[in-house]
Amino acid sequence: MKILVLGAAGMIGRKLIERLLQHGSLRGQAISKIHGFDVVEGAIASTDSVEVTMSAGNISEPTVVDALVEDQPDVIFHLAAIVSGEAEADFEKGYRVNMRGTQNLFDAVIARTGYVPRIVYASSIAVFGAPFPEAIDDDFHLTPLTSYGTQKAIGELLLADYSRKGHFDGIGLRLPTVVVRPGKPNLAASGFFSNIIREPLSGLPAVLPVSEDVMHWMASPRSAVGFFIHAAELDGDVVGPRRNLTMPGLAITVGGMIEALRSVAGSKASDLIEHKTDPTIAGIVANWPRNFSADRAESLGFSSEKSFEAIIHAHLEDELDGKLP
Repeated sequence: MKILVLGAAGMIGRKLIERLLQHGSLRGQAISKIHGFDVVEGAIASTDSVEVTMSAGNISEPTVVDALVEDQPDVIFHLAAIVSGEAEADFEKGYRVNMRGTQNLFDAVIARTGYVPRIVYASSIAVFGAPFPEAIDDDFHLTPLTSYGTQKAIGELLLADYSRKGHFDGIGLRLPTVVVRPGKPNLAASGFFSNIIREPLSGLPAVLPVSEDVMHWMASPRSAVGFFIHAAELDGDVVGPRRNLTMPGLAITVGGMIEALRSVAGSKASDLIEHKTDPTIAGIVANWPRNFSADRAESLGFSSEKSFEAIIHAHLEDELDGKLP
């Protein structure tokens, strides 16, 4: 079993490779090789049984992507993308990477006769746009109101059509906002959802750029990695022709997040959050969906946390050795 991970230097990509190495197998086969690719080269070592290689480049260059699929990996995880805030700020770069990069990958696959890999594509709940029902179900239409959401929606349509034609066996995952992200803040407009938990848990101040009544759909990095592995192993015939799935998550307000932080880490943590409205971020977030009914994904075996306290504890266990400062 050979695996290609695009976006391997990112948080989810790195954790995905680490989980695959722990499992040692996928789709009932022993993993022999994992190649990770990103704009910067990742640093994950091989094990006694799995060869891990890393490279760097730009998926907007067709020749680069073509070389990545030359040895025909059995499973391709496509997580590479320009994040939401950057895609909105740099229109051309967002389309070059998120849309053309995705099509470059798909075209590189179909250029090889008889090669039909499983492709797991990281989409986003940003493919949906207002006005929203109380909870978005599996039949809600795609009307993105951001460039990032539009680029992801195009990727979904391409994945479904190429799969319908039998060029590859694709599954798209509409990911919730993933919190709590470890490391430093990134350019994603949703980054503050992690910042207001991660920094206070480490005794550091954080800025909240939106009001506490903002509600959003979330899952932990631990759950997100589980989504990708489960998607890689699903029977495509069971999934059927509707190849893009909204992942389970937790709908919670920012105020609810802060209350969960207080219950886990005390007021000394929650008091480190400074309220300072950012009109740009608030405007972007206002167009995002808030609540979902992920019945179809759950019926196919996907699952995530049921409380925000559980999401915080997952971060403590995975990133802070289970300890508060």
